[in-house]
Amino acid sequence: MFKYVIFDVDGTILDTEKAILNSLQKILKEEGRDYQQDDLRFALGIPGIETLKRLEIFDIERVNSKWSQTVLEFSQEVQIFKGLKEVIEAVSASPIRTGIVTSKTKQEVIDEFEPFGISSHFECIICATDTKNHKPHPEPILVCLERLNATNNEAVYIGDSIYDMQCAKSAGVKFALALWGSKKTEGFESADFILKEPKDILDLIKM
Repeated sequence: MFKYVIFDVDGTILDTEKAILNSLQKILKEEGRDYQQDDLRFALGIPGIETLKRLEIFDIERVNSKWSQTVLEFSQEVQIFKGLKEVIEAVSASPIRTGIVTSKTKQEVIDEFEPFGISSHFECIICATDTKNHKPHPEPILVCLERLNATNNEAVYIGDSIYDMQCAKSAGVKFALALWGSKKTEGFESADFILKEPKDILDLIKM
């Protein structure tokens, strides 16, 4: 049985896909760069600065700040995945200790995650601004484990992207795929668990 459950945010707790892609597409168009959304899907699961580096944006700090503000314009499109709030509350009320490892910056967590009122259910939140290296590097999960005083064989990381899985594997932590966010198992053959719906998390921690 796992003693620690660590969650990703975007695509795992929050359905943010539309908000991220719509806002990124919008600010890139304003910068004179026209992209189809399918060409921007790689941005899901990695920090905004890394996304802009890959897009070869020159003034990264300015554009990333602009993107952070623009994504708030699409906040009405963001919601907690159905059934997940109740699961998080149940896990939080159990002896299981919980954490978050996200590619959001601290300010993005404040602006985009905290309004949902579930932050108090997590003992430790590791943001992109908390580590030098980011997913798929193992550092974010390793820092979370350290702060929780946990060993990697006692923890499971729940995420929806290849970056999440690579991060978990590199950190020596079991990985559970949030299928409600990833929408596919292709490419996740080495995932330790496939969670088809949020309530499957409760079965996972009883193992």
